[in-house]
Amino acid sequence: MRLALSLGRRGMGRVWPNPAVGCVIVQGDIIVGRGRTADGGRPHAEPVALGQAEDRARGATAYVTLEPCAHFGKTPPCANALIEAGVARVVIACTDPDPRVSGQGIAMLRAAGITVDVGLCEAEAQRDHAGFFGRITNNRPWVTLKLACTLDGRIATATGESQWITGPEARRMVHAQRARHDAVMVGAGTVRADDPSLTVRDMGVDRQPVRVVVSRQMDLPTDCTLTRTARDIPVWVCNAASDTQVAPWVDAGAVSLPCAVTDGQIDVTSALAALAQNGLTRVFCEGGGALAASLLQADCVDELVVFTAGMGIGAEGLAGLGPMGISHLSDAPRFDLIEVTPVGADIMSRWQRR
Repeated sequence: MRLALSLGRRGMGRVWPNPAVGCVIVQGDIIVGRGRTADGGRPHAEPVALGQAEDRARGATAYVTLEPCAHFGKTPPCANALIEAGVARVVIACTDPDPRVSGQGIAMLRAAGITVDVGLCEAEAQRDHAGFFGRITNNRPWVTLKLACTLDGRIATATGESQWITGPEARRMVHAQRARHDAVMVGAGTVRADDPSLTVRDMGVDRQPVRVVVSRQMDLPTDCTLTRTARDIPVWVCNAASDTQVAPWVDAGAVSLPCAVTDGQIDVTSALAALAQNGLTRVFCEGGGALAASLLQADCVDELVVFTAGMGIGAEGLAGLGPMGISHLSDAPRFDLIEVTPVGADIMSRWQRR
């Protein structure tokens, strides 16, 4: 099952709107088939592994990280594929909350006389599939918030200089993390200040994440890296602007996602719901400070990744987080530390929501 989980993780950022599932088929002590959900979401992991196993699947045990699907969509049910291949046993890490599946895949397998065991490495599988589960049950994707700051929590000098606070090793790791998400999200201020490309570079990937910009009034440059590349790599803009205001970006190839406004700003829960409804399961937010604060205030950050550089800028520098209106420590969002790793001259810490 751990091998199946590892295979599934290779599909993270590449298979949305489907979950990144892994499957391993074992005949005796020999692995006869292995597979993951293919890029774009099809074929699913089970038929990939069964295709590799061929006749050796008969009487074998299949380990799969998520309950096999039970409905006819663009492909036949994976539960049927396992039945027709003649597997004797299916070990499932966790069940699927999608109402089209939710227990029905397991029921189909058992009705066909196949032994089914559920719950092996369940906690790990649930974490791996959390973005897909969230899209189905909470109408929002998994959100990773990345911050790169100085020892005193600043992301730029008073003049706006921010390149580069962290070193090349940290920046390379950020590209690797982008690649494991369906989308990279920033606020309008980041687009105006940095003219970012938001692509994965120097990683050998052939599938780029969606670039998402959150901007209430679309007060953005119309000639920038994102607009110039929007027809080649998807750009989505979460906005509350008029058709006229958003037209230059749409004309350049971007997709406009209308969102609600709260207290004069894009309602981040509305923006995340729009992303989920369009199939995204995992979003990597790279700021800036106002967007990061909004996500934290709305309790929409599932994982926090902080790169800390060994330098100090001082109070006049730009804070990593915008105003959050917190008067009491008890009101501050809390996270639990899960990892601290040196990355070149910097430190990366990873935190999960409490």
